[in-house]
Amino acid sequence: MGDLPLEGYRVIDFGWAAAAPRATCLLADMGAQVIKVETRKRLDPVRFGPDNIERDPEKDPLFHSINRNKLGILLDLTRPEGKTLIRDLIKKSDVVVENFSPGVMKRLSLDYDELKKLKKDIIMISFPGVGSEGPLSDVVTYGPSLAALSGLDNLIGYEGERVLGMQQAYADINSSLFGAFAVQIALYHREKYKEGQHIEVAQMESLLSTMPEPMMEYSFNNRNLTSVGNNNTMMAVHNNYPCMGEDKWVSIAILTDVEWKSFCSALGDPSWTQEDDFADNHKRRGNRKKLDQLIGEWTLTKTSYEVMGILQNAGVAATPCADTEDRFSDPHLQERQNIVNIEHPVTGLDFVPNVVCNLSETPGQIRRPAPMLGEHNYYVYGEILGLPKEKIEQYIEEKIIY
Repeated sequence: MGDLPLEGYRVIDFGWAAAAPRATCLLADMGAQVIKVETRKRLDPVRFGPDNIERDPEKDPLFHSINRNKLGILLDLTRPEGKTLIRDLIKKSDVVVENFSPGVMKRLSLDYDELKKLKKDIIMISFPGVGSEGPLSDVVTYGPSLAALSGLDNLIGYEGERVLGMQQAYADINSSLFGAFAVQIALYHREKYKEGQHIEVAQMESLLSTMPEPMMEYSFNNRNLTSVGNNNTMMAVHNNYPCMGEDKWVSIAILTDVEWKSFCSALGDPSWTQEDDFADNHKRRGNRKKLDQLIGEWTLTKTSYEVMGILQNAGVAATPCADTEDRFSDPHLQERQNIVNIEHPVTGLDFVPNVVCNLSETPGQIRRPAPMLGEHNYYVYGEILGLPKEKIEQYIEEKIIY
């Protein structure tokens, strides 16, 4: 087994909320030394998420999940001494990551043109909401805003009813994947051509990339797709069906006539499966409401796992709609160590999702929990920048390291 694949690279993380922090988390999982820069003057709102009942900045579940494997420092970037410290740290780094509103880094004299003066081959990545240029570049956005603006919200809901929307910051999660990928491409380019570059991942554009069907449908047929619930334009059966137990459901999806015949056989070929309304995929799509009702009557007599067993044995895609408790007790995920625990000095054991990409020779690794506020001040300012302990303590007292 080799070293971690990104070991030896240093990343300065100005990210907050989820987009940039999750991108840097992915880099840290693969071995990069990620230094998260925070200030008590404006703490990351994710430190105080809705699940953080005690409003303790060290106890938020989401913060712990997307900031594991990082070092954490405090620094007031508005103070001259703070600006000097961060510039000195950037000189010793490979990548700078930020997801502030456009213009913030320039006001801090930390935009890409300034960073290149500090280190010629520096790589910078920004995660603006809708892009640094264009008529909407200065609009204020959060994850729900971007889901709405991109058109994704309009696709989420039940057919003929009001738009429900994503209800989560999917733009942050999605753009972070593009960002982590782009940083690694830029690092490869730098190794080859000895030059850095500025990467921009507009979060709204990352959402547009997930919706090719409605975009192409409009361009081809001038038809505006809207929400269709759990239905699928290509498939019937395609829905979540009620099962025994409180709010228990099973997902069933059928694409081909061969799968449909296997489904019918697994149910014992009840008479309704032979009706002409369901003779082929086209007819099943046209009669999906009737079909869903009949299937739901069958699934309601069984548990979701019983339905899964019966249909999977017949080669039909059927899986329970799992909740968090199900995932924690799932023997498949346990065997694959999908959820691992790591000791945190305040909360004790943290249960976090494991590294997703399983490289056979250079796998990623969860090495440390999310940092507490300023936890690594002395290491970063002392060991990396070479400041004496007395100077660090002076800066803490003067609220420069703050």
